Amino acid sequence: MSRTSDVAILGGGLAGLTLAIQLKQRDPSLAVAVIERRSHPVREAAFKVGESTVEIGAHYFAHVLGFREHLETRQIRKFGFRFFFSEGRNDIDRCTELGVSQLLPTPSWQLDRGRFENFLGEQARGLGVDFVDGATVRGIAFGEGEQPHTVSFEAARGSDAIAARWLVDASGRAGLIKRKLDLAQANDHDANAVWWRVDGFVDPNQWSADADWLRRCDPPDRWRSTNHMCGPGYWFWLIPLASGAHSLGIVCDAKMHPLETMNTFDKAMAWLYEHQPQVAASVDKPEHKLQDFLFFRHFSYGCKQVFSGGRWALTGEAGLFLDPFYSPGSDFIAISNTYICELIGKDRAGDDFAPYAAIYQQLYFSFYENTLSLYQDQYPLFGDAQVMPVKVIWDYTFYWALLAPLFFAGRIADLRMLGRLKAEFAQGRALNRSVQALLHEWGGRNAGPLTPDLRMLDQYGIDWFHEMNRALNDTLDDDAFADRIRANVARMGWLARELLAHARQAHADIGDHGLDALLGAATAEPPSLAPKWYAEIEPQTVIPANAGTRFAVAVP
Repeated sequence: MSRTSDVAILGGGLAGLTLAIQLKQRDPSLAVAVIERRSHPVREAAFKVGESTVEIGAHYFAHVLGFREHLETRQIRKFGFRFFFSEGRNDIDRCTELGVSQLLPTPSWQLDRGRFENFLGEQARGLGVDFVDGATVRGIAFGEGEQPHTVSFEAARGSDAIAARWLVDASGRAGLIKRKLDLAQANDHDANAVWWRVDGFVDPNQWSADADWLRRCDPPDRWRSTNHMCGPGYWFWLIPLASGAHSLGIVCDAKMHPLETMNTFDKAMAWLYEHQPQVAASVDKPEHKLQDFLFFRHFSYGCKQVFSGGRWALTGEAGLFLDPFYSPGSDFIAISNTYICELIGKDRAGDDFAPYAAIYQQLYFSFYENTLSLYQDQYPLFGDAQVMPVKVIWDYTFYWALLAPLFFAGRIADLRMLGRLKAEFAQGRALNRSVQALLHEWGGRNAGPLTPDLRMLDQYGIDWFHEMNRALNDTLDDDAFADRIRANVARMGWLARELLAHARQAHADIGDHGLDALLGAATAEPPSLAPKWYAEIEPQTVIPANAGTRFAVAVP
């Protein structure tokens, strides 16, 4: 055997390289090898999707791995998510817009994946990782008992092999271990995606000459957002890349928008002209030269097993994948990589790590299933300018209430704390399931698409929403952290109560989906802490910019 290592990672993309770096940062004496199919340096821009980060993934890259400087100087600071309810519209400046008017306190970034993975490769090699690029895996043999696993591969120097105590699959959708062990598992979310990259930036401010509309954002940089153009059963993304390109993509419910209507560039542009004509016209220009075009059918999937007491693991898309809406991909890389580091660390310390593999997997699958509930059967809502903004606020609140604080606090693997908060996490999970069902019924009862009106729903203007985002960075002791999670779940409770009350105003006989029993009196808060925000986003309502606790700023 020509090579030996403590850990062999199959795949040197985002998941594999960050894992290698995290392992070496935790234990510089650990021998780590990465076998990557592509030759480095890779091409910038037109390389991979998954460019938008949210809080967990951004925190992982910036602070856990320590790459804040690269993100600030070589990538694009993201101006949050932005949603336009603009199906069939040319006058996007007259449509409902949901987003932030100013940057929220906790940052995230738009990643040029080629540029970032080149940087990660350099960092990995600088830490002493044996990074073999331009290599193709030819075979995997799992070691019995304490015997090492072996991987055979073809590289520039010919055939080679490596023996390693730990084997981690980070090969993306190739799923090398998943295929070998028959671990693939379908889920109940049937959606497709097509995407392409073009030269130059697509600037939403070019969609209007209305001075008031242009002044809604400070700075006036809508182009830095992950812009979502929403309609029934679909959304279209626009994500800027630091190398001077724009990433564009259609994501849709497979039943409502068949892949065959968009699986070539010409078809996709025809589809875009039909559903988002203003965006299509702004993209269809000579300066926006096409760089690539790709698609995925049934992109969402689960996995039977991701962590094993037999010293192997799966991370990133080699294991499971949810949906690009809300950009959770980097979050789940951060979580799975952290669990893998914990397992390898316990093994290195001589501890019995196998029971932890089962527990971490149970937690990881629970996070996956809870997040999947945000998407399943919900795409028909995406064009509803009444219900969808509320869903977005709820989904953010759920994320910032439970999963994000756990990761930011470094407690994602803290089993003692997770046991202490078991009841709170169960309550939060139950509230989310019930609210998702309520939203689904509410949207289904609305008669046809609602006519978007000239308004901006400003998430920055919601004081408690802004505070939840800021509070992710607080350093808390165990008791204070537990109190924070309890308060977050209580906030979810009164928010769910407000949602249910307003849904009943719209449809008196709408089902409660278990919320009445879940809420009871225990989740009620004093009126000063539970403002009646929802009624203030009704059409034609004008809210002053200094509305404080109010939900929205509607700009006439």
